[in-house]
Amino acid sequence: MLDGISLDQLRVFITAADEGSFSAAGRKLRRAQSVVSDMVSTLEGQIGVTLFDRTGHTPKLTGAGTALLGDARTIMCGVDGLKARAKGMARGLEPELSAVIDVFFPMTAITAAARAFRAQFPGTPLRLYVEALGAAGLKVVDGSCSFGVVGSSLPLLPPTMTSERLDGIEMVLVASPAHPLASLTGTIPRAVLARHVQLVLTDRSDLSAGREFGVISPQTWRLADLYAKHEFLRHGLGFGGMPLHSVTADLASGALVQLMVEDMPAGGLTLPMAVVYPSALPPGPAGRWLIEFLKTAEASASFL
Repeated sequence: MLDGISLDQLRVFITAADEGSFSAAGRKLRRAQSVVSDMVSTLEGQIGVTLFDRTGHTPKLTGAGTALLGDARTIMCGVDGLKARAKGMARGLEPELSAVIDVFFPMTAITAAARAFRAQFPGTPLRLYVEALGAAGLKVVDGSCSFGVVGSSLPLLPPTMTSERLDGIEMVLVASPAHPLASLTGTIPRAVLARHVQLVLTDRSDLSAGREFGVISPQTWRLADLYAKHEFLRHGLGFGGMPLHSVTADLASGALVQLMVEDMPAGGLTLPMAVVYPSALPPGPAGRWLIEFLKTAEASASFL
């Protein structure tokens, strides 16, 4: 008998519970009260459980009915999701969107984009990777992601990739106020920096093998995680470059200080950022929408 349960029965059960009576459910579903009552009774007979206590003026959910109501909602939500995804696929919408984001890109901007994406494409799951340096570009090259937001690996990508420019990321060289470099005044010569340990973000891929990004000192400690690098900097274990947006609060509180370095602009360097994807396989409607959102002023404002 359980195999004979219909989605219509579950819908009527949920509506009766939400509306508080069979008559109110009938009005909402545009069906007679007797039809609603009969469908609920049939469902109860099929599952062998009483869903509503009918001894009072209006039917009340039993304990079993309350427990099964959640299951019924889960089933109906799944069906609605299936319908939405099938409808999207029929018009060319991706069944799932995979993207990779450079770790230097502001997570606040990505969060704002993801929130808007969920509202725009509720039936399309988003698979998001955050990678550093060449590992970000590699996920686009090997087809793991339909597009990527990349910075440092941009010059390393093959010519078969299309790139669309985004706002660049401001990078600054920082150290703990307890670090010896922080006590120096004026512009620091590169020869002086070379005497100290530089904390460097390492590439977990082979895409940038043999290449260095922003390495000034021959003494390096390499970390594969930007958060770890941030903590090491705050605790005076070396100096290093960081995205300005990720250390703004530290600079304001004095937890970190910006280093003025020879041949480096006073405001720091700008790391170019771009959206990249295979020219022969551009993103579908959902991917295209997300890319355009990342270019908007709303996403850019999240950099601050």
